[in-house]
Amino acid sequence: MSIHQAPMPLCQAAFAQLLIIDAQERLAAAMPEAVLERTVTNINRLISSAKILDIPIISTEQNPQGLGQTIAAVREQMPETAAPTEKTCFSCCTAPGFERALTEQPKRKQVVLVGMEAHICIIQTASGLQRWGYQVFVAADAICSRHPEKAENALERMRHSGIQVSNSESVAFEWLSDSQHAQFREVSRLFKEPRNL
Repeated sequence: MSIHQAPMPLCQAAFAQLLIIDAQERLAAAMPEAVLERTVTNINRLISSAKILDIPIISTEQNPQGLGQTIAAVREQMPETAAPTEKTCFSCCTAPGFERALTEQPKRKQVVLVGMEAHICIIQTASGLQRWGYQVFVAADAICSRHPEKAENALERMRHSGIQVSNSESVAFEWLSDSQHAQFREVSRLFKEPRNL
């Protein structure tokens, strides 16, 4: 049996980084409540999964003087090493200092994106990372925009441009790869509840 490269790549823990983009106070305050709750829950599931599996976590804040810090519900879950890169540009890739956060992990060429807002900073960062040669995944249930139709449009554009649009549970279980993984129970437990998200 010959083996061919799969046209649909999967997330691999050994090559992954998790990037939390602009999950900030004033942006969060503008989001529809149910969308924000779902987004924050799934960002935190991926943060917890990444910590359990020793996957690096990096983050950014857009103009924190105007938009505030990363929201407490997310900030409290993040490791100290994930101190945010401050930026004013919409793409993380044009922010001074951001590239260093990525290049500290030269073998980790997969980046999973979560955060706010899908149609501005996330889509522009996805494009920039793709140009730099990264394989980009977006967890669709861990991103949001103030207007859901704009988030849907961003996801559609990214899908058609070779960005891998996934979801938080798929990402985590692809990182695990096997139910015999030593951390399987610990990670899978994160996705048990609440059922309505």
